[in-house]
Amino acid sequence: MNKNLLKIALSLILFLGLAACSKDNDEGDLLPAEVLKESYTIDRFKVLNIATALPSTAKLTWSIKDSIISDNVELDFISPYQKNYPLTLKVEINGETKVYNSSINVVKETGTYSKYISNVFDFRPAVGQFTNGIPEYKEGNTEANMISAAKKAIAGSNTTMISLGGFGGYVVFGFDHTIPNMEGRDFKILGNAFWGNEANEARAGSCEAGIIMVAYDKNKNGKPDEDEWYEIAGSEYFKNTTIKNYEITYFKPDANKSPVAGTEFWQVDNEYIKWQDNAGKSGFKVQNVFHDQNYYPLWIANSSYTLKGTRIADNFYDQSGEGSYWVGKSFEFGYADNAPNNDEASNIDISWAVDKNGKYVKLPGIDFVKVYTAINQEAGWLGEVSTEVSGAYDLHLN
Repeated sequence: MNKNLLKIALSLILFLGLAACSKDNDEGDLLPAEVLKESYTIDRFKVLNIATALPSTAKLTWSIKDSIISDNVELDFISPYQKNYPLTLKVEINGETKVYNSSINVVKETGTYSKYISNVFDFRPAVGQFTNGIPEYKEGNTEANMISAAKKAIAGSNTTMISLGGFGGYVVFGFDHTIPNMEGRDFKILGNAFWGNEANEARAGSCEAGIIMVAYDKNKNGKPDEDEWYEIAGSEYFKNTTIKNYEITYFKPDANKSPVAGTEFWQVDNEYIKWQDNAGKSGFKVQNVFHDQNYYPLWIANSSYTLKGTRIADNFYDQSGEGSYWVGKSFEFGYADNAPNNDEASNIDISWAVDKNGKYVKLPGIDFVKVYTAINQEAGWLGEVSTEVSGAYDLHLN
């Protein structure tokens, strides 16, 4: 073959090969024909996860009819209703847009869910006048015994009450299903707050606010992991009177210190239980004449223990000016034991959840709740401000 013809032939083969490779690469960049299944089926109150395997550079928009429900690469979907939802996924990548259609069929679960608390995972009250009393500590009880006692008190529909003591005292509980994050408020926490007959305070009386944390069991291991917690940003969250990352340490008291018989009201022993915080302040929790048991959790063997969280402003004040009538003002929204159980303000919206940087997060629902006392204050003869919990329930499950 002529050398020139051979060069031309080889060049042509090389050109066609490169063109073919280029075509293959272009086709590889195109969006796949199918991303979603034709349909999905899931029980009520169960989370359906749809993973797309699309690259991170893709822009996704998930919609039910005309409502956008997510822009994540994966969709977590949950519903309390038996119905069929038309699902649309719009994908944009490398200048190309494609729309995929499917449907989600939500069916009745085979078992029966309870709308109430089903389990208590942890319970550690702070120092307080009801500690060791509500629930009752019995000699020899361990931490596990007290967690069981807390569960007996607040799980199910027939509940009593537990006290969390002063700042930081907490309880962690969960449900037998995921409470969905729907439009409006999603769950209620019960306490013992009430309104008084205050002329100048329409929503005040006895309100001992507790911070609420929520967790979605993303890894499905049935327990609340540390990296799954988000704080419900109540009405005080973004105010400059709120202290984030507050810590307080309580020190075990001298066993010889106790109330003086016949002493009037609360000024019986101003140096009963010492506390110290991470802001350089310290003080004492007062033991009053109404409750003479040990205020330090007796199942904690350590000589001190530390509790942490967000602290909000003191809300009790002496309306009488003589120390005889103390009033606790209610905060606007987003706290436990902050409003009566029959009031809308004791209902909580999962959409109020924020991450550790204060950024709102979109959770499909929640499986676990933590409540802790949000205030470090002594309210005269009433004693310390302490959040009480008497149950909780899902507002979407009848």
